[in-house]
Amino acid sequence: MATVLDFEKPIIDIQNKIDELKQMSETSGMDLESQIESFERQAEDYKKELYSKLKPSQKLQIARHPERPKFLDYVNLMCENFVELHGDREGMDDRAIIGGLAKLNGKPVMIIGIQKGKSTKENLEYNFGMPQPQGYRKALRLFKHANKFNIPIVTIIDTPGAYPGIMAEETGQGAAIAMNLREMSKLSVPIVSIITGEGCSGGALGLAVSDRVMMLEHAYYTVISPEGCASILWRDAARYAEAAEALKITSKDLLELGIIDEEIIEPLGGAHNDYEKVASAMKSSIIKAFDELSKLSPEKLRAERYNKFRRMGKFIEV
Repeated sequence: MATVLDFEKPIIDIQNKIDELKQMSETSGMDLESQIESFERQAEDYKKELYSKLKPSQKLQIARHPERPKFLDYVNLMCENFVELHGDREGMDDRAIIGGLAKLNGKPVMIIGIQKGKSTKENLEYNFGMPQPQGYRKALRLFKHANKFNIPIVTIIDTPGAYPGIMAEETGQGAAIAMNLREMSKLSVPIVSIITGEGCSGGALGLAVSDRVMMLEHAYYTVISPEGCASILWRDAARYAEAAEALKITSKDLLELGIIDEEIIEPLGGAHNDYEKVASAMKSSIIKAFDELSKLSPEKLRAERYNKFRRMGKFIEV
């Protein structure tokens, strides 16, 4: 059964009414076509209005939708000949981060992303999309491999944050993320990152020091989860909606602030409603970005990437 978010219930009520009319028309032989078409127009208009005016807390729900496409869905829809490369060469293959070589539009790319599961069993395998230090070290190994062979890099990000467990801290979680930030800034090949769902804290940033940072329309990108922020500021996680508003987590806010470079529009209702359509839009944006970035020298790429992140941050003097 499809997951229905709380603010979507009026849409379901209209759809149920449409289904009732269709069933009545079939069983009674009555011509209800005009009424059905009227309700369908109302439903479509209501959906367009609803999804054009979502609050940050409602976008948060869509970003976390259990049926939203995962990293491997995007790989299968956008790429050909994907070959996964395993392990950090220090003893572990963290399944929360998956990466490998593939062809995108006939050209080789290194594609790396954070994977979530679609079932309890899969979520346990992928640690609910929360990478450990070994995952970031695996990603770094693949970044360096791509750099050595002059292969552009794509990263797909969907994480509630890096894994906060004791073992992760003992094996250098903060250092592993910091190393990625430093080393990504020095790569000589084009890097494109897309936040497709959750983009939370350093767990997301560890794969997002890129020449082009994009977001899907209903994804979010933030230094801390709204629940975590509310817990710290007000000692009350239930005030997450206020925190989400204040944090400016949406693609439109972040585009205006210069944190991201592009918003990728999703199918009406969210990416989970049409995997192929959203993957096609992402693929087009990636290809366009690589076409532009391929014209820059390695020195120019690094300089522009550095300046891009140095420019971030706006201040108001009171």
